[in-house]
Amino acid sequence: MKKICILLLLFSYSVIQAKQIEVCNSCENSSIQKAIDAAENGDEIFIRKGIYKENDIEVNKEITLFGEEGTIIDGNNNGSVLHITANNFIIKNLKIINVGVSYTKDHAAIKVVRCENFVIENVILDQIFFGILIEKSHHGKILKNKLSSTAKDEANSGNGIHIWHCSNMEVEGNEVFGMRDGIYFEFVTESKVHNNLSHNNIRYGLHFMFSNNDTYYNNVFKNNGAGVAVMFSKFIIMYQNKFLHNWGSASYGLLLKEIYDTQIYNNLFQENTIGIKGEGCTRINYKNNTFLRNGWAIKIAGACYTNIFEKNDFMHNSLDLAYNTKVNDNKFENNYWSEYTGYDLDNDGIGDVPYRPVKLFSYVVNKTPEALVMLRSLFVDIINFSEKVSPVFTPDDLMDKKPLMKKNNDSI
Repeated sequence: MKKICILLLLFSYSVIQAKQIEVCNSCENSSIQKAIDAAENGDEIFIRKGIYKENDIEVNKEITLFGEEGTIIDGNNNGSVLHITANNFIIKNLKIINVGVSYTKDHAAIKVVRCENFVIENVILDQIFFGILIEKSHHGKILKNKLSSTAKDEANSGNGIHIWHCSNMEVEGNEVFGMRDGIYFEFVTESKVHNNLSHNNIRYGLHFMFSNNDTYYNNVFKNNGAGVAVMFSKFIIMYQNKFLHNWGSASYGLLLKEIYDTQIYNNLFQENTIGIKGEGCTRINYKNNTFLRNGWAIKIAGACYTNIFEKNDFMHNSLDLAYNTKVNDNKFENNYWSEYTGYDLDNDGIGDVPYRPVKLFSYVVNKTPEALVMLRSLFVDIINFSEKVSPVFTPDDLMDKKPLMKKNNDSI
């Protein structure tokens, strides 16, 4: 009982000691750095509206830093703006602009290094190099921020939300555009990315590597150089995402390379050059996805094993499937194919004739891309029909033995 009383007294003392420090042009603390230097752990720093030309601000205390509407921190294109090395901090309701560009240093609007238990929320970052850069930190939330720049090429641009060597991160409700990669994960575990809009970025809407046990859902990746790249990772769950209008000579909605034990379901791949491109993928379950009006719905390269494509809708794609390897133990079953011309005499909803999704013309285009100009010609129809009757070049054992007569997703 005595120990409990002492703890309560200490807690009450810390609450009484916590204070709010104001920053404004006429205040005692006219700069943000000066206010931080005067603060103690647990204090709040409230920034009155105005433009504060400061950069390389060191946040090394457990504080809440927030501003009223119209508060702008201008980094004056010189270095980073906020550099945070404290736990238990909150950054919210700020606008940060003009981060310095460097080819040797990762300048960021908000840089977080070796921190735990923090929130970055409702922050607008504009004309930035890196936006939010987080290193070796844990249990952080990146919520409802807007990050943008005017990146022209990969060499002189950074990523919007860049997270490296972290765990238990949550990235929710952000909009990112005009960056190199919208969201970037590397060596990030046990984390969630959801309800974000990543669009019009030079390279990827989302790029993650060597990151395991992560979940991505309800995101939109639109008009990027390529939608999402997932590389050298395992135990990933991706569902209810939209991959839209990611066009280019080598673009795709989703790139999978050396991925294991992953669930990909209820996603929409619409009007991408390639919906999904997979290489070195093992034990991936693709279920209830919709592939609509893509160039190729799916391209599978070598070293893919034990993948299951089940109850997906393949609708009006130029080519449904390109397959440059042995079938191995991969399985296509109970998918809907808009190009299927079979019949269902027993009315059980399953076609009585198996469907072969790999066309000879798809094989030809992989060998000679220039042949794509003949896509809608009568010649292509003839060679596809001949290959269907007597397969020679395409895998004769790759087929959907139970094709569905009606699509799964009625909302599309």
